[in-house]
Amino acid sequence: MEFSFIFLIILSYLIGSISFAYILTIIFGFGDIRNVGSGNVGATNVLRTGKKSLALLVLILDILKGFIPLTILFIYYQSEYSNILMFFIGSFAVMGHIFPIWLKFKGGKGVATYIGYILGIDYKLGIIFIILWIAVAFLKKYSSLASISSLMTLPICAIFLSYDLQTTCILIFLSTLITIKHSSNIKRLISRSENKIKF
Repeated sequence: MEFSFIFLIILSYLIGSISFAYILTIIFGFGDIRNVGSGNVGATNVLRTGKKSLALLVLILDILKGFIPLTILFIYYQSEYSNILMFFIGSFAVMGHIFPIWLKFKGGKGVATYIGYILGIDYKLGIIFIILWIAVAFLKKYSSLASISSLMTLPICAIFLSYDLQTTCILIFLSTLITIKHSSNIKRLISRSENKIKF
């Protein structure tokens, strides 16, 4: 059990650390995404290349990175591990996206992978996050504000939906970590210099 537990954590992390924004922008001739826009290796920054279809592809793949590890766990390890242990293992996919070993631990902000992760936990949580993100994004036109608002709200929703304390604590930890990754965006939002989304 100990070997498989550690192996699954590493596998989850490695799946999460695949940087599709970095790989696909090079494949499609846009160069290193870290030299584009904000330099962030995520779907929002890929959108700044002007290729909406590529940004959408990266978004979908990043969501799947968070969803697939939990799906594997639920299919093959549900009898071996409790839900909270599977949620803990799956959280390393989000950590992998934020701190990928291949890019010297300097990855994306983790929102899309987090969406996949919470969809893997419960589709209701994922739908709440997505609806709130879309609502704030369309009203305020700031991707970062939409993400931060959703991140802050999700653990509260988990409490109201009667999730156990351990699961809620994992969500609080990941939401806080991803919000901290948005610190530069928060500064720009305060100074009103943050770039708006162009739909």
